[in-house]
Amino acid sequence: MKVKATYFQNDPERPLVYGDAEIKNVKRRRLRGEPEKEGVLCEPVLIGFCGTDFELMNMGSKGLLGPKFPEGENRLINGHEGIVWVPSQNRFAIVLIRGGDSYDPTRYTEDETYFEYGCDRADGLFADAQYFNPDMLLKIPDGYVKDGKIDLEFAKKMVFPDPYGCMLFQLERMEDLGSAHLFRVVMAREKCSEDEARMIAKEEVFDRTVIFGLGTTGMFMGDLISKNHPGSKILFVARSPEDSQKVRFALRETGAEYLRNTFDSEKQLADAIIKRLGGRATMFIGVSGSNVEHRVAFEHKVLGCNGVYNSFSLGPRVEYDTMPFGFENHLIFGSINFRQCHMECAIELLSKSRYNEIVELIDRDEFAADPIGAYREKIYSKAAPMKTAVIWNKKYINI
Repeated sequence: MKVKATYFQNDPERPLVYGDAEIKNVKRRRLRGEPEKEGVLCEPVLIGFCGTDFELMNMGSKGLLGPKFPEGENRLINGHEGIVWVPSQNRFAIVLIRGGDSYDPTRYTEDETYFEYGCDRADGLFADAQYFNPDMLLKIPDGYVKDGKIDLEFAKKMVFPDPYGCMLFQLERMEDLGSAHLFRVVMAREKCSEDEARMIAKEEVFDRTVIFGLGTTGMFMGDLISKNHPGSKILFVARSPEDSQKVRFALRETGAEYLRNTFDSEKQLADAIIKRLGGRATMFIGVSGSNVEHRVAFEHKVLGCNGVYNSFSLGPRVEYDTMPFGFENHLIFGSINFRQCHMECAIELLSKSRYNEIVELIDRDEFAADPIGAYREKIYSKAAPMKTAVIWNKKYINI
């Protein structure tokens, strides 16, 4: 079946193309032990642009996308954030992106496989129609559909369940690892039981939290920590002016503090962070995509003794001196993904949020006319909004 779509390919000049693409109904399984199922034909309605899309486009320009293509294809239809219409079921849905022959796609092992719609070995949402596993079409809350159309402001929020679900997974991991990492110290200090110590440690690991970078993932992480650990002190560190929309929005939603990085040296920045926190960090979350993160945390000692370093950025190399690393008992971890329960929870939480306010729309015709130019000059430029989305099918949107 041929449809209009955008797709990535290995080409130094045209790594992203809008045009005709052949879609196929490939059988896929959601989890190990479940049967492979043919997809259900869906019509994408509103789709968000993710930084992963930009990275995939750059990979295509370097000829590195081969492992990402669906089997038998030399291209990948991108897009993994958004809402679709399911004609055969007469409903809207959010696509669960990750699945495969694995018990838990967040923790697949060497003998397991996985796929990601729009990202890795499975075509995604930027198409007039697409097939998705019927078990991976998640329900939306009631009250946002009228006369067969979905509310635009609600639909804008639904470009975020993927990254927000990922942050729910991050929160879960930080709580689990922080509790396990610190409970023996707490147990000795408080003279309490292991169970009591684990609960205290789960809170204390967020006492002084640095979120280095202020994109949507950093904002979501601050939001979730503040909601679930209200006693924590959260400090965003980024380069944006204090009066910028995203800084004001992030501080309003999270109650966090903000430190703008205008310092002449990394040492000065580190000293300012420690001063604002009132001590060295108990949790350092790197989401800026820059190598400054690990140098500030380890070389300049922003991360305190027994501190946890969450490396969420894609691209930077994390380096540390083994001597202080060992004696200061640091814990470093990195993980990306989420389970279905995280995404379902994200849908519910986002439906009640104000995150639609940070989503701006690009016209489909403008995007289709020059998708590479739109990526470079508007969607991912320095002046870009926090989040850009496109109404792919206007007939399903109640504007």
